[in-house]
Amino acid sequence: MIAQILAAAVILTTPILLAAIGGLVNRQAGIVNIALEAKMLVGAYVAVVVSSVSGSWELAVLAAALAGTLIGWLLGLSITRLGANVIIAGLGLNVLAAGALGFVMAITYGSSGTLRLPDMVLLPRVLPQGVEGLPLVGLALAGLDPLTVLAWATVAALPFLLGSTRIGLWLRATGNAAPVVRAVGLRPALIQDAATAFAGFFAALAGAHLALYSIGIFNEGMTAGRGFIALAAFYFGRNLPWPTAAACLLFGFLDAAQIRMQTLGLPPGLIGALPYVMVLVILVLSQIRSQRSQR
Repeated sequence: MIAQILAAAVILTTPILLAAIGGLVNRQAGIVNIALEAKMLVGAYVAVVVSSVSGSWELAVLAAALAGTLIGWLLGLSITRLGANVIIAGLGLNVLAAGALGFVMAITYGSSGTLRLPDMVLLPRVLPQGVEGLPLVGLALAGLDPLTVLAWATVAALPFLLGSTRIGLWLRATGNAAPVVRAVGLRPALIQDAATAFAGFFAALAGAHLALYSIGIFNEGMTAGRGFIALAAFYFGRNLPWPTAAACLLFGFLDAAQIRMQTLGLPPGLIGALPYVMVLVILVLSQIRSQRSQR
């Protein structure tokens, strides 16, 4: 049972982690991206449609990522060039994406709520099934897919990229002292636009993973607040890659555990609320820790 929960936790962590990576980088550039949920939804929808039409998971993931990048870039422009409020623009995009996708599904496929298309190609597994025989971690390793590997590889690379490269320095300087960045001849708005597009890229990959890992369908509520959980994760991780990844893994484990707990006869509504209650608890603890560090 522990091996099954661990395997499920690793997979359930992936979409949260991918979205959190994008949000973390965006936050480093000084923009709190509230619209991760919208980009996840768009990524999931595009991935399902392109996978069905092309018969290729690679094209589906690429198309989803490009769609998310475009939406992220447009969101960035609305904030940096048009002066839109970050919170209002993000929440507005979440509402717009949910409504627009429902409308597109209705007029294109005559479907409402859930879209199931033929000839879906799902994400492959990167390791041979023989690894299932390994104790404890075998099931988790057997379930690894390319996007899960990409997520953890990015987490491993981010400390170096943010701390030891010129681009990382530009991002951090823009988030902390935009006038200084402008004084040395750089354009903070352009850097923030790029960071928001980056967040859109990874959030859309998160949506593609939700849609293509095992079920191959799109549902209007399939993100189920994971974009906001990702937001909580990088806040709790203090915008640091590994603590953020640890928070995402905790949420993934809680999600996997609540699925298993449903077999114990406990009220499904109560069990399903467990990950979101933990989000609130972690945010409160994070705020307490932040206030103590400022004393």
